[in-house]
Amino acid sequence: MGTMRNRLVVMLAAGAGLAAFLLGANPAQAADGAALANKNGCLACHSVDKKVLGPAFKEVSKKYKGNADAATYLIGKIKGGSSGVWGPIPMPPNSPRVTDADIKDLAEWILSLS
Repeated sequence: MGTMRNRLVVMLAAGAGLAAFLLGANPAQAADGAALANKNGCLACHSVDKKVLGPAFKEVSKKYKGNADAATYLIGKIKGGSSGVWGPIPMPPNSPRVTDADIKDLAEWILSLS
């Protein structure tokens, strides 16, 4: 099962890299973002382009595009959790399980997807 999961991670990272390339973003950042999201368990409830339990990362990016405080806002939501913004299912807090550096990188990566 670990091998299948590793293949899925590689496929997600490759897909994110291709999408970033096509959208003009840094492919390495996209692959790193997808790997970081997998490492920290984000992909259990989210995906890049489809709603799972939580919203698709691209939808989050689209919602906050142009908002100068978007990164700070998302960092706070990832750290402390959130409820009611995207529906009735709450997102649990991810700090201190996820490092502040990873949370910052995740927020920046998510915002780069639009």
